[in-house]
Amino acid sequence: MTAGALARRGFSDSTRALRLMTEAGLDARADTAVIDALSAAPDPDQALLGLIRVLESDPDPAEVLDVLREEHDLRDRLGRVLGTSPALTDHLVRHPGDWRELRGADAARSPEPDELRRGLLHTVGADPHSAAPTADPAVVEDGTCEALRHTLRVAYRRRVLRLAGRDLTGLCTVDEAAAELADLAASMLDAALAVARAEQPEDAALCRLAVIGMGKCGGRELNYVSDVDVVFVAEPAEPSGPDVPVDDQAAMRAATRLATTMMRIPSETDAEGALWEVDPALRPEGRNGPLVRSVAGHLSYYERWAKTWEFQALLKARPIAGDAGLGLAYADAIRPLVWQATGRKDFVEDVQAMRRRVVAHIPADETERELKLGPGGLRDIEFSVQLLQLVHGRTDDRLRSGNTLEALEALSEFGYVGRRDAAGLSEAYRFLRRVEHLLQLERLRRTHLMPDPATPDGPEHLRRLGRALGFTADPVRELTEARRRVSSEVRRLHEKLFYRPLLNAVAQLPDEEARLSPEQAKIRLEALGFADPGGALRHLESLTSGVSRRAAIQRTLLPVMLGWFSDSPDPDAGLFGFRQVSDALGTTPWYLRLLRDDVRVAERMAWLLGTSRYVTELLLRAPDAVAMLADDADLVRRGPKVLDAEAEAAQRRYDTAEESVAAVRALRRRELLRTAAADLLEVSSVQEVGSALTDIAAVTIEAALRLAQNRVVAASEDEPLTRVCVVAMGRFGGGELTYASDADVMYVHDPLPGVDTGAATKQALAIVRELARLLEMPAAEPPLKVDTDLRPEGRSGPVVRTLESYAAYYGRWSQVWESQALLRARPIAGDPQLREAFTALIDPIRYQVGGIDSSAVLEIRKLKARMEAERLPRGADPTLHTKLGRGGLSDVEWVVQLTQLRYAHEYPDLRTTGTLEALDVAVAHGFLEAEDGAVLEQAWRLASRVRGMVMLVRGRGGDSLPTDLRVRAALAGAMGCRSTEDEEGVWEGPAEQLTEAYLRTTRRARAVMERVFYDD
Repeated sequence: MTAGALARRGFSDSTRALRLMTEAGLDARADTAVIDALSAAPDPDQALLGLIRVLESDPDPAEVLDVLREEHDLRDRLGRVLGTSPALTDHLVRHPGDWRELRGADAARSPEPDELRRGLLHTVGADPHSAAPTADPAVVEDGTCEALRHTLRVAYRRRVLRLAGRDLTGLCTVDEAAAELADLAASMLDAALAVARAEQPEDAALCRLAVIGMGKCGGRELNYVSDVDVVFVAEPAEPSGPDVPVDDQAAMRAATRLATTMMRIPSETDAEGALWEVDPALRPEGRNGPLVRSVAGHLSYYERWAKTWEFQALLKARPIAGDAGLGLAYADAIRPLVWQATGRKDFVEDVQAMRRRVVAHIPADETERELKLGPGGLRDIEFSVQLLQLVHGRTDDRLRSGNTLEALEALSEFGYVGRRDAAGLSEAYRFLRRVEHLLQLERLRRTHLMPDPATPDGPEHLRRLGRALGFTADPVRELTEARRRVSSEVRRLHEKLFYRPLLNAVAQLPDEEARLSPEQAKIRLEALGFADPGGALRHLESLTSGVSRRAAIQRTLLPVMLGWFSDSPDPDAGLFGFRQVSDALGTTPWYLRLLRDDVRVAERMAWLLGTSRYVTELLLRAPDAVAMLADDADLVRRGPKVLDAEAEAAQRRYDTAEESVAAVRALRRRELLRTAAADLLEVSSVQEVGSALTDIAAVTIEAALRLAQNRVVAASEDEPLTRVCVVAMGRFGGGELTYASDADVMYVHDPLPGVDTGAATKQALAIVRELARLLEMPAAEPPLKVDTDLRPEGRSGPVVRTLESYAAYYGRWSQVWESQALLRARPIAGDPQLREAFTALIDPIRYQVGGIDSSAVLEIRKLKARMEAERLPRGADPTLHTKLGRGGLSDVEWVVQLTQLRYAHEYPDLRTTGTLEALDVAVAHGFLEAEDGAVLEQAWRLASRVRGMVMLVRGRGGDSLPTDLRVRAALAGAMGCRSTEDEEGVWEGPAEQLTEAYLRTTRRARAVMERVFYDD
C-alpha cells in the first residue's frame, strides 16, 4: 500500500504513517485488513499511534499483531477505541493485555446487571449473596485496602473499555449503553461500599445503609462520565439480643462515615484518574442537610418541606446499592408522594422557575454549544417528559417510568403525546446522547459542550466527532447541520408536546394520534396554570374548530401561544383576550398573516393579554392596533408635534365638536396602548412612559380647548372676549403622569383689550366647562379627567382667573405651599403669549431671590409631617404606599422641591418641573451626595413603576402594593420578577421578591430623606 493510498484512507501525513507502520511490524501490502480497520476510526492517525503505543507496552507485540490479523471483530473494536478515546488508549498502555477485553463472544455480549454486580464484588473479595457484602483485602497482592480500591477502579475501567468496544462498533444502542453504564455505576457503588465496610467494620455493624440512585443513574440512562446522583437511607442494625439497646444517633453517625468513605472511592485520583463524582446534593435540604437520614426522616421532610423540583427529581429514584430491603422500603414510602406534586400550591410557577434557573446558569458564549442545558438540548426533552409524567401519572400509573425514553414511549402509547412527536423527540434524544457519549469517551471527562469551531483545534475535533457519527462526505458541515436541525426540532416539539393534544381534545386535528379526553385536558390545563380549565377548553374549541382558514392558522399558532399564556401572570385572561381579539379580527387577512409570519407579534400579544387587563381593554376597542407590536420603533414615544398634527387632522374630518373630540380621544387611546405595551415589554423606561402619557394628555387638552373655544364663541354669537391657557400642575406639570392620573390643571385667561372683565371671565368659564365636558363625556374612548383642586384657594376659589387676578393673589396671599406647588406648574395649552406671561409671573414666586428663609423651611417640614399623618388612607400600610408611604414618591419629591426652593434662584438649571432632572442637577451642584441621589432615584423609579403596573395589571388604579398575594404575584410577574433560589437553596417567589426589593429600596430612601430633608 502506497502513501497515496493511505492518504485516501484518511491519514493526514501518509508518508509518516507508512514509516510508523513499518517500524511497528505492519506490512503495508499484506496487512490491509488491519490498516483498513485503523482508517475506519474517527481519527486514523490517532488510532495508528495508539496501536503503536499498545504494541510497545505489550510483552508480546507479535501476538497482538497476529490476533489482529486473524480476528475481524477485534480489529474493528480496537481500531474504533484507539481512534476515538486517547483516555482508553492510555488505559491499554498502562495495563498490557487488556486489549483482550475487546476479544471474543463475551466482548460482543451485553452483560446483565447482576453479572456486573457479581463481577465487581468478586474483584474485592466480597460475597454477592451476603446481605451486607464486605470486601477482603487478602484478594490483592499486598493485602491493603488501598490496593483493593485501585484494583476495583481498574476493573471498572475494563468494563467501560469492553462497553466502548461494543458501542463504537454498533453492537449496542445508545439506550443500552446508557443502561449498562448506570448498572455498572451501581455495581461500583456496591463494591465501594463493601470496601468501606472492610475498612470500618465497627460502623458496618451498627447500621443498615441503602444507596438510592437519582438522576440519570436512577433512570438507567447514565453517561460515560457523569456525576452519579445519590441519596442515602440508613436504619440501625438489628439488635444482637433482646437486652441490647439500639442507639439511633450512633447508627446514623456510623452510616454517615460509611457513606463518606464509599463516595470517595470512585472520585479518587491515582494512575487511573477519577472515575466520576458521587453527588448527594439532591438529598433533603441539599448540601445543608444531613448526608444520611432514616426512612421516617425522609418522609417527614418530603411531606412538610419539599419543593416541586424535589418531587420531580424523585421520579427517577431507584435503589441501586447497599441494603436491598431498606432501599425498597424507602421507594415504597416515597413513591406515592411524587404523584401528589401537581396538586401543590404554585406547582406551575415552580416548574417554570426551574427551567429558567437552568437556562440562566449557562454562560452566554456556551449556550449554542451546550448539548444538555442549551435550547433544544437534552434537558428540554427530559423536562417535557417529566412534567407530563407528573401531570398525568397521578391518575395513570402506566406513565411512571424513571427512564426518559420509556416514559416517552408510554406517553405516546397511551395517547398523551402524538406518536410522530414522540418518535421525533426520541430520535433527537438518542442523537444528542450519542454525541455526548462520544465527547466524553475522548478524555473520559464530564462534558456536554460541542467543540468550539473558533478555537485552533475546534474544526479537527468536529471532524473526528462527525466521522464517529458516520458523517463521511463533509463531517464538520454534516455534523453542524444535524446538530442545528435536531435542536430546532426539539425546541419545536418541546412547545408542541404540551399543547397540541389540548387542541385535539376540542378539535379533530388531521394526522395527530394523541387525543386527550376532556378530563385529561382539564388536568393538563390546571397544571399549566389555567384556573378555569373548562373555560379554556371552550375558548380553544371556538378558536380551532371548523375548516376555515382562520381555524387552520390558529390551530398552528395555539400550541406555541398556549405556552406563552402559561408563562404569563394570568393565562385564563390571556387566552380569553386572544379569543376576543381574534373574533374581532379573525377574518382580516393581515391579522392572521401577521401572527403566522411574525412570531414576535404573537408572543408579545400573548404576554400582554395574559398580563394586563388595561391593555386588553384598550386592544379590544381597536384590535387593529396589534400591528404596532411588530417593531420596537412603533412602540417608542412619539413627539408632541407629531401628535398635535394628527389631532388637528382628526378634528378636521368631523363637523361637530363631539365627533371631533371623540377622534382625538381615539388618538389618545391608541397612544395609551402604545405606551402601555412599550412599558410592559420594557421598550420604554419609567421616565419615557411618564413623558409619553403627559404629551398625549397635553395634545388632547389642546385640541379639546380649540373645540371648546369655537363652540362657546359660536353659541354666544359673539366675538372672542379673552385669551385662555391651561397650566399643568403636579405630575402633569412634571411630565410624570401615570395611567391612572387625573390631569391637574389651573385655568388662566386674559381679557382682550377693551373687553369687560366680567364678560370675559364668563366666557372663559364657559370655555373651560365645555373643555371638561368634552374630555369626560361618556364615549367608547377613555375619558381624561381634569382636576382644578390645586388652584389658588383650592375648591373655594374661582375655577378660572385672569392673569391680573393671579398676580394680585400671589402678591398678597400666597403661602409657602403654593410656591412649592408652582415648582411643577407648566403651561401646556392655549394662547402662546399668555402661557409665556404666566410663566414670567410665577417664576419670581417659585424661585424667590435669596431662596426661602428658615421659617418657610420649618413650615414645609410641618406640612410634610402633617400630610403623612393625615392624608395616608385609613388602613393603608405606610411601608407599602407608593405615593405617601415611607421612602415613596412624596419623600423623594419633597427633598427635591425643598432643594429647588432654596437654590433655584441662583442655579437656573434647577428650574425644571421634572423630579429626576432636578435630582440630577442637585447632585451635580453638590446639594446632595451622589450616593444619596442614587438611592432616591432608585426609590422614585421603583415606586413609579409599581404604581403604573398596578393600573396595567388590574385595570384600575391603586397607590399601594396589592394586599391580595395573587394580584401581587401578577404585578411582580409583569415587572419581570421571577422565582429565584439563593445559595442555600431557599426559593423566593415573584411576590416575595418584589416586596423585599420594594421594602429594601424605600427603607434606604426614607433614611436619606430623614437625614437630608430635616438637616440644616
